[in-house]
Amino acid sequence: MSEHQHGADCGCGHDHDHEHEEHVFIVTNDEGEEREMVMVYTFESESNVYAVLLDRQDPEQDGVIFRIEEENDEAFLVGIEDDAEWDRVTAIYEEIARTENEQ
Repeated sequence: MSEHQHGADCGCGHDHDHEHEEHVFIVTNDEGEEREMVMVYTFESESNVYAVLLDRQDPEQDGVIFRIEEENDEAFLVGIEDDAEWDRVTAIYEEIARTENEQ
């Protein structure tokens, strides 16, 4: 995934109430293809907040992890480029997922 920033608006284009509070993002991959992604989980590590997103059309596919950054009271998803940071957050998420599967 390339480093694209997207606002935290629903972006669905529909005029309806979102009682389920589903956070949908349009994410563009390296080939320029746009996919609707749903935020399913957030967690913190070393003063940063991370979001796990699943493809809305294919929720069985592996999730994608982004760092959440804030600027002027808006939240943005930022791709993780640093290998050490990536290794750390994927290990944390894998442990969270393992713990939740055991419950």
